Parts: sequence; structure tokens; C-alpha cells
Amino acid sequence: MCGRYKLSRRKQIIEEYFETADWQDDWSPRYNITPTQPVPVIRQHPKEPIRQIASMRWGLIPNWAKDASSAAGTINARSETAAEKPAFRDPLKFRRCLIPADRFYEWKRTATSKQPYCFEVNAGELFAFAGLWDGWKNSEGQWIRTCTILTITPNAVTSSVHDRMPVILHRDSYDLWLDPGM
Repeated sequence: MCGRYKLSRRKQIIEEYFETADWQDDWSPRYNITPTQPVPVIRQHPKEPIRQIASMRWGLIPNWAKDASSAAGTINARSETAAEKPAFRDPLKFRRCLIPADRFYEWKRTATSKQPYCFEVNAGELFAFAGLWDGWKNSEGQWIRTCTILTITPNAVTSSVHDRMPVILHRDSYDLWLDPGM
């Protein structure tokens, strides 16, 4: 499970790395991003090969949900079962995204507490989690865009700490992951 992560890059660097522009939202580097906070998300324009970036709330609220209470429990989606789960099925087919990060945290349980561990890719290089997004309309009629991070069985580096880890996409795979036709 990925319950916290870090994105310590400035807005301009994120836009350049992910080849986006016109990010209207304010962004300051953050070192401890927690669930339900707004986070930058990169999506593919549905009709043009253009990447778009916007802020979304971390914790997916399905578009059919009656209220926002499910968001804290949907910060992650198991990649093995996302296609079967009602909350993630349509987003997996139609609403994929990249969630930028430069580190993520996992906690190892000990007999008396939890010990946090920080993981990075290539000495702190910027990277992207595979994500899903959805839009939900609240009782005031406002659209709230939300997202979740896909997780997988851990690799050799993280398996001694936790039984899950986020899906980290290779930069060469960004377009394929975002392609609405895939």
C-alpha cells in the first residue's frame, strides 16, 4: 500500500518532465503528501495526443457514490483486481493517469510500532505512479476530481518492508498507459 509520498519538484520542472503546460493550479513542493490532499495528476486529452495536468483529490470517489466517505479507503487499487471492482473497473478502462512523485513511504510493522521507510527511483529522479481517476458530483453540484494509485506485489527492494508497493511506470511507458485506446 502506498499511503504517503513526496513530490519535491517545482511546478515548472513537473510540467517540463511530463510535457504538459497550462497548469492553472498553485503548487508548492511537498514532502509528506497524505490521502485526501490535492495532488497533481497527468491525463491524456481524450481526442488529441496532448497531456493535461490538474490537481485532484487523492482517494477515488466513484462517480456513482452517494457521498465522499469512500475516499479514504480508495487511495490505492490492487492492480490484480481493479478490473473486477466496481469502483475501479470503468476508471481502469477509460480514465488512467500518471501521478508524479520523487519518493514514496512504506511502513514496516514491528512488535510495538511502525517504522517508516523512504524509497526512491534512480537517486531521487522524478517518476510516475500508475493511477486512475474519476469525477464525482457533491450535494452542492460541484464536480470533484479524485484519483487512486495502483499497487502490486512488492519487488525485492520493498518486500522486506511491506507486502504491497505502488506501480511505478517507466518513462517510456507513459504514453501507452495514458492511451485511451488501450
